[in-house]
Amino acid sequence: MKHSQIKKMVITAMLAAMAVACSPLSIPVGASKCFPAQHFVNVVAGVFLGPGYAAASAFISSLCRNLMGTGTPMAFSSVFGAFLCGLLYQKLKKLPFAYVGELFGTAVIGGMYAYFAATLIMSKEAALFTYVPAFFISSLSGTIIAALLIPALKRAGVERLIGDTHVESNT
Repeated sequence: MKHSQIKKMVITAMLAAMAVACSPLSIPVGASKCFPAQHFVNVVAGVFLGPGYAAASAFISSLCRNLMGTGTPMAFSSVFGAFLCGLLYQKLKKLPFAYVGELFGTAVIGGMYAYFAATLIMSKEAALFTYVPAFFISSLSGTIIAALLIPALKRAGVERLIGDTHVESNT
């Protein structure tokens, strides 16, 4: 295994731990708990690590929150946003596409997944797009935080610390 892969795995775990540690900072919206910190982490991981590691970080933090009893099966909706954020950024190399990926992936795709999680796993009644507005609000707040902090992280040299990254040089 390459040194850069090990670094990315460690950073993935650290970002997942940060999302879990910040999970008490939640916003109750309807039947769901919205976690802006999770979406901030998704964008940071998507931009600096790529789609696979971003999805892994979102999955790990969602799993940990579920195991600790602070999350629900709907928490896994963030995996879609993290993956799409990283994929769009990797392919198009512009930060706005990463932000759109997080928003669309979590709010729309993740919101539809949450419908199935709520009805099939949690036995709750809901319409297909019930969770889209709440997830959009949560995702938007975390994405705005990421949009404000990613330039500072870049100036601090985070991409050099990680090694092989997908971060563009001009934002």
